[in-house]
Amino acid sequence: QVQLVESGGGLVQSGGSLRLSCAASGLIFKIYSMGWYRQAPGKQRELVASLEKDGDTKFADSLKDRFTISGDFAKNTVYLQMNSLKPEDTAVYYCNAFASRSVYGIQEYWGQGTQVTVSS
Repeated sequence: QVQLVESGGGLVQSGGSLRLSCAASGLIFKIYSMGWYRQAPGKQRELVASLEKDGDTKFADSLKDRFTISGDFAKNTVYLQMNSLKPEDTAVYYCNAFASRSVYGIQEYWGQGTQVTVSS
C-alpha cells in the first residue's frame, strides 16, 4: 500500500501564508504525479494544483496567482505554498498521488487531509 501523510495545516489570518507538505511512503515503484485537492464544508472536492513527474503542472485558475506547487519526486514529496490566504480558502486539503507498486497498475491514492482555516 502507499500512504500519503500531509502536514502544515492550521489557523492563519487573512493575508497570511501556509506551506503544506505531503510525503508518500510504502511500497512504491513509481510516482507519476502528486497534487492537492481541497474540500470546503458543503462543497465538492476540487483540484488545487497537481505536479507531474515531468514537471507539468495544473492549477485551479482562481488560485494560480497565490498558490505554488513544488515537489521532489526523488523523495516522494510535494509541497503547496499558499500566499495571501482568504477566508474562502478554508477547507480540508488532501494530498493526491498516482503511483504504481510494480511495473503494472497505476492507482490513485489520497491522504487523510489537513485542515486549513483562514480567519477574517
